[in-house]
Amino acid sequence: MTLNSKTITYEQLAKVIDHSLLRPELTEQEVIDGCKLAAKYNTATVCVKPCHVKLAAEALKGSDVKVSTVVGFPHGSNLTAIKLAEAGIAMDEGAVELDMVLNIGQLRSGKTDYVGADVKAICDAAHARGVKVKVIFENAYLTDEQKIVACKLCEAAGADWVKTSTGFAPSGATLEDLRLMRANVSEKVQVKAAGGVRTLDALLAVIDAGVTRCGATATAAIMDEFEKRQKEGVDGAGEAKLGGAY
Repeated sequence: MTLNSKTITYEQLAKVIDHSLLRPELTEQEVIDGCKLAAKYNTATVCVKPCHVKLAAEALKGSDVKVSTVVGFPHGSNLTAIKLAEAGIAMDEGAVELDMVLNIGQLRSGKTDYVGADVKAICDAAHARGVKVKVIFENAYLTDEQKIVACKLCEAAGADWVKTSTGFAPSGATLEDLRLMRANVSEKVQVKAAGGVRTLDALLAVIDAGVTRCGATATAAIMDEFEKRQKEGVDGAGEAKLGGAY
């Protein structure tokens, strides 16, 4: 289903959000509190570090919020065998979506066969268990040509989403990158924004660029602002300001 900032409902907006709990300093209690917040707003998922998958799965039991986690994060440089092991443990512990980082350096080196095989290995393992995969490009380090190559490789490998960023590089999602990615994958591949989407206007703008999922830490502020505007009869994406880390 194509989403539109003018017609999107509160419930649909919440299901665009992967509530991000990836900062390295987060305590277990902060992760639990983050899961409670995600459950309150009924987001699509919480995206947690691998060590917190089991904790999040327990905290979200009985809710409609899924658990996602990261693989090869944040640099994508782990060997494929390590990524597979990481993905397997995450799925065993309750993750139903995996946000994997492709091998950035290998992509920039022109090693497209390696990059494609790396992504396909994770997609195949995940899909065999009914788990979906988002592939992170880390666009801050890539040329437009490399982003397009990554789109083609990921679609061929079976990715469910292509994703802009980890949120920890010098820059995150941009509208230009999102439009480029949307234009270079077919409709069967979705697009996720990550890094710098901190306001309602920014989220609505990326949705209009073709995004169906977005990583966010400012979930409460975004959803509360949307509810406020609904009550006041205000709509429109306004001026989007994107950038920075989670």
